[in-house]
Amino acid sequence: MTPVDILTRYWGYSSFRPMQAEIISSLLSRRDTIGLLPTGGGKSITFQVPAMLFDGLTIVVSPLISLMKDQVDNLFQRGIRAVYFHSGLTRRESRLALDRCRLDKVKMAYISPERLRQKSFIEEMKQWRVSAIVVDEAHCISQWGYDFRPSYLAIKDLRQLFPDVPVLALTASATPDVVADIADKLGLRSPAVFSRSFARDNISYIVRRDEHKEGRMLKVLANTSGSAIVYVRSRRRCRELADTIKSAGISADFYHAGLSPEEKSDRQDRWKSGEVRVIVATNAFGMGIDKPDVRTVIHYDLPSSLEEYYQEAGRAGRDGLPSFAVLLVSRSDKALLSRRLGEAYPPKDYILRVYELLGNYLDVIIGGGYNKVYECDFNRFCMLFKLQPAMTRSALSILTRAGYIEYSDESLTQSRIMILVNKSEFYSLSLDEATETVFQAILRFYPGLFADYVPISESRIAATIGVSELAVTTALVALSRMHVIHYIPRRLTPYVYYPTSRELPRYLVIPRDVYDVQRDRFEARLNAIRRFAFSDDCCRSRILLQYFGENDACDCGVCDVCREHIRREPDSRTLLSVADQIRDCVNSARRMSIDQLADRFPTCRSAAIEQLRRMVDDGEFSIDGNFIESCR
Repeated sequence: MTPVDILTRYWGYSSFRPMQAEIISSLLSRRDTIGLLPTGGGKSITFQVPAMLFDGLTIVVSPLISLMKDQVDNLFQRGIRAVYFHSGLTRRESRLALDRCRLDKVKMAYISPERLRQKSFIEEMKQWRVSAIVVDEAHCISQWGYDFRPSYLAIKDLRQLFPDVPVLALTASATPDVVADIADKLGLRSPAVFSRSFARDNISYIVRRDEHKEGRMLKVLANTSGSAIVYVRSRRRCRELADTIKSAGISADFYHAGLSPEEKSDRQDRWKSGEVRVIVATNAFGMGIDKPDVRTVIHYDLPSSLEEYYQEAGRAGRDGLPSFAVLLVSRSDKALLSRRLGEAYPPKDYILRVYELLGNYLDVIIGGGYNKVYECDFNRFCMLFKLQPAMTRSALSILTRAGYIEYSDESLTQSRIMILVNKSEFYSLSLDEATETVFQAILRFYPGLFADYVPISESRIAATIGVSELAVTTALVALSRMHVIHYIPRRLTPYVYYPTSRELPRYLVIPRDVYDVQRDRFEARLNAIRRFAFSDDCCRSRILLQYFGENDACDCGVCDVCREHIRREPDSRTLLSVADQIRDCVNSARRMSIDQLADRFPTCRSAAIEQLRRMVDDGEFSIDGNFIESCR
């Protein structure tokens, strides 16, 4: 079968989008490949189609559990077998998926980068027949990029495990420097690079300056239709703005990393279905959000880079229809950007102090801690030592990049239970009615409870049996105290891993590439977003495209800068277009006033009136009172 046959059979399309066929052909020829496709450009097709044509298994490294689940579920609905591996799987689930990979029972295996650091998992992978390796969101491997994730560095070991298979690296936003760094970090051999233009012709990039952002946000939402996303940078503001929007009579909800998996899934589904129009979110509402008909994306807070802004704004208009990306700024935002540099790269003395205090807090002795993991309550740590949270989080990130620790921030674990008694003992249990109802529900809904810990959802149990979530939790705690089950409630568990023994701070060296070079690059990214947000001398789209290396980009004609330029200084091409439209308007109407005509040109009213004057001077039209008459 050909790639088009596979596309038609499983996806129902008769042709590929731009650049998809080229990337697929390169991968099928077993060549290392880098694909740069804009948000919504169909990256998944470029490896899912070849995976169906390869004899063996395609490994897909993906950073988000939710993204893995969505893609595996979608593939299953199309009759394609795939599995995923992440830290949230039970031992039984992981064992079953490993067996399927070993026995060639699946075509794709989605793997979180963290699993690649487990020696036992790597040993299992040696038994697989691998045909290709795919790295999704590949910019995460580059320290030059805006979203570097140290766990991605383990992917290079995967290449060494399967040295003869081709690697495909995919991303939606990468500068030329980042592309080169991706190739280096993944050990790609003379990779073919395929890039679609970053231009999104259907998106109007709009900047609105207003000291009262809430009012401006509501005005934008009131004057647009369809689904919308409002991006903010704090969890607290998520809830506040969602309440503000609802108070204005617009359906809204909020989404951030601190929600439970069930809450995230429910809110995302309600927004996708159109039950909720506006979702107010942090950047946790990010990769894998694939809703084609988002008409408006509003950034209430300034992002820290154009890469981040492009990714998030690009979630508008994936169906190709006209859409808006609106950035709200105030005078204080300039100073805020300057503060972010100090927060992201605190003084080195501060970083060394955080390292020392962290060891004290976790009770790790000097020379100890090697290869050990410690739970770390970040908020308590900061309060105990009176540390500034944003700077401390950045210090932990820099220490992670330098290789002295690995800090994982707020990894939410799902609730789990395991039954501790035999079935024969059920009849002797003395349970009250509420606890009995919950116990019967978990027996009915969750198989395998006698052999392993099984993830459960208190909210779903509650909804199914018609009680409150608190009642379910109370019953589970009671059963656990009776030693009928072992109940592990869900919790946020930040942790610190020591890849090397704890050192005295004076022996720590923060490499120049980790701090000084990165600080300079971060400052350059801040300057780029500052220019985009506060300059009015260049097309917004052109600024974006030039940032991503497209130096021959033209003005878009639809951003706020271009529209203002057209209004004030219409060029000959605009005037010619307006002239044709004026002829159509006047000739199709029996009688039209100057004001009526001007109202037909809301984005270039002045240009229309100027062109009408020229046409009157040329003798094509005349003005009788306030009405236009044709002279031909």
